[in-house]
Parts: sequence; structure tokens; C-alpha cells
Amino acid sequence: MAVEEYDVFVIGTGSAGKKVADAAAEAGMRVAIADNREYGGTCANRGCDPKKVLVGVTQVLQHARNLEGKGIENPPKVNWKDLMAFKETFVDPVPFTTERALKKEGIKMYHQSPEFIDEETLSVEGKTVKAKKIVIATGHVPMELKISGREHVLTSDDFLELSELPESMIFIGAGYIGMEFAHIAARCGVKVTVIERSDKILNGFDAQLAEYLKEDSEKLGIKFIMNADVKSIEKLTKNFRVSTEQDEKEVEVKAELVFNTAGRIPATAALNLEKGNVAYEKGGITVNSFLQSTSNPKVYACGDVSASGTLPLTPFSGQEGRIVAKNILKGNHLELEIPPTPSVVFTQPQLATVGMNEKEAKEAGHDFNVKEENVPDWYNAKHINAPRYAFKTLVDKNTGQILGAHLLSPDAGETINLFVLAMVGKLDTGTLKGLPLTYPTWGGDMKAMI
Repeated sequence: MAVEEYDVFVIGTGSAGKKVADAAAEAGMRVAIADNREYGGTCANRGCDPKKVLVGVTQVLQHARNLEGKGIENPPKVNWKDLMAFKETFVDPVPFTTERALKKEGIKMYHQSPEFIDEETLSVEGKTVKAKKIVIATGHVPMELKISGREHVLTSDDFLELSELPESMIFIGAGYIGMEFAHIAARCGVKVTVIERSDKILNGFDAQLAEYLKEDSEKLGIKFIMNADVKSIEKLTKNFRVSTEQDEKEVEVKAELVFNTAGRIPATAALNLEKGNVAYEKGGITVNSFLQSTSNPKVYACGDVSASGTLPLTPFSGQEGRIVAKNILKGNHLELEIPPTPSVVFTQPQLATVGMNEKEAKEAGHDFNVKEENVPDWYNAKHINAPRYAFKTLVDKNTGQILGAHLLSPDAGETINLFVLAMVGKLDTGTLKGLPLTYPTWGGDMKAMI
């Protein structure tokens, strides 16, 4: 059997993998790319982009409800069928346009997940291929629940394909995905229960702001079962019964649909990494500062699947893809640097964070001030009758620079970007307070937060 040979073989067609393939093809290299799902990656097809379409409509709905009796009458209702059709206008073109662009660049495409045969050889679509460099950019997949009845659970992919909404849903896990979809569903009239094994939602975010968000979620009608381990899921006539253990007691809850939102893990199971001598760990492919495998120098990894220390966010996937491309083209010379990185939970209100929390700042030896307030009476919240607006900032006493910012507001996802700019640019609070920011805007409130 003939062996097909390439300069670069990329596994994964999301923002990281596509960036490497594009750059290598532009440089005149013989390039191939493979994916076992539709081309374009998670974010564009079944992640942040379609989710944000649903979030956008529910934000409008919430704003209207906040202003009912304040000038708004008969707040709108969501037509789920129309909303999903609108979502599809964003998603449907992605695979075709991605493949069209790759074909135009002369990149060979495969539609299967390859397996390593040895350090430089792969098996894909029944063919054997060799590559001087192999790039793994396969992203994340949902973590499997190791419980009885796990075959009954759905994932975020399934939520984004629902043709109609049920009367009730259960989300197992109160992380990003669980909280965002819980808010979407609850605002559309679904009875929602969230089961979380820890004592707080959204670990990794400021605990007080997360608790505020939990309170707001409960007012929305979301029920939380905290400190609960899911033990089994049973199919009933109409519903599913989820059995949990909470404080050594059995707690049961029923719903028409159950979603696994307990977390995501690196998508490496199908690659047969051991045969490729590719070391990996819990966070993904083990890489050095050049995003090169520590055990097989022919292999690079970028995006969510690399254990690079970055957050699994689309902006970093593209950045890591750029770094890998440059190191493949010109030899290892560009190292990964991790700047202050914002994270946002697109609930309503939104929860956003960048930089350190108090524990991290203390451990790093900083002498710092903390400013923490719940300010729904500030104008930007009050003029749209938003019931929640809170923040916490950490500022170094010696340099006046921001160490961390944590926001909970209808616009937190945008406002946090100003804090990122300030932190990356090393602007001190004196400089920031002197900026002529527009008023009244959410961004302008930044000066009152520091």
C-alpha cells in the first residue's frame, strides 16, 4: 500500500488547527488536515457562536422584563423554533465555507480521526500517511459520567439542536456550560434544576459574586441541589429520574431531559498516543514552551488539547495555532506567553473575571487593596432597572496596578476587556482615573471601581 507523505499533518479544524494549516500551505508546504466531525471546530459549529445567538435573544427578553411597568408593556416571548432557525443561519455555512477555503489553499482533507502508528506515521480513512510534523488540535469533548444510566444523558451539542423545549430539564454540573444553558432554558419557561457536587457554582470565579449569581438564578426559578453526587439515572415513562446523594441522604429529582454539563476533557482517546510516543496528562498533550511535545519532537499541540497552562478559550486557541505555525516554519523560536486572560459566563447578569483573586495575590506576595461593592443603584444598572451590579477589584499598593478584577453585571463581558487592556498595558490607577471615558457607560464605571 502506498504511503502518502506530507510536510505537515493537522488533526482538528477549529481555530487552532486551521491557523496552522493555512500558514503552512501559504508557505508552500504539502499540508493535510483531518477531522472526525464537521469542519470548523467546536466554537463555530456547536460552542460559543451558536450559544451566543441563544444568549442574545434571552438577554433582550430579560431587559424587557426588567423594564416592565417602567415604560415597557407586554414583554416579548421567545419563539424557540424561530430562534433555532436564526441560530442555524450562523452554523449551517461553517463546514462548507471551511472546506472550500482549505481546498482553495491546496490542503488535502480527511474526514476521520487519525491514529498514530509510530512517531511520524498515521492511519486515516484506511490510508497510511507520514508527516514531518504532526499537529494535534482536537480540542475538548464532554467528560463521561461514570454512573449507572449515563447513556440517557445529553450534552451541550444536543441542547443546541433541540427542535422544541421540554417542560423540565436537569443539568449535572454548575460550570460555564451548565449555568449558561440553565439561564437560557429558564428564561424560555423551562423548569430547571442544576445539580452540583461542590458547595458553590462556577469554581474559579470570585465566590461572593458567584453566590450573588446563584441567588439571581434562584429568583429566575432555577433550583439548585448542592453538595450532591449523582449516583444513577433511570428512564421512566415520560421523565428521567436522577438519584443523588446529598449529606448522606438520597435526593431524587425528575425531568424530561438530563444534560451532562460536568466538564470537558482533552479529545485524545481516539489518537492512540502511546504508539506515537506522545506524552499526555490530565490537561492534555504535554508540551514545552514552544508547544512541542516533550516526548516526540515531530509533534506539536495547540488549542484546548494542549497542556500549555492557558484557559480553554477560543482566543488562546488561535494564538497557540499562530505560535505552532511559526515554530514549524522557522524552527522553535517563539514561546507561549500567557497574558492576563479574561473569562466570562454569559448568564444574565454576566459574570466576568481577569487576573488574581485574593488568595492568589497573597500567595504571590502582593500588598494590595480590595474594593468590593454591590451597586444596583449606580446609574448604568438603575436606568435599565437591572437588579444586580457588583464588583471586586484588587490593586497593588506599591505600583497602583490592577492585580485582578471580578464583575457581575449585564455588561460584564464587555467591561472586563477594559481591565485586560489596563493590566496588559501596566496602567496604574492614577492614569486610569485620568482617562476621559464616556458617560454614562458601563466602561466609564471602571474609574469608580479602582
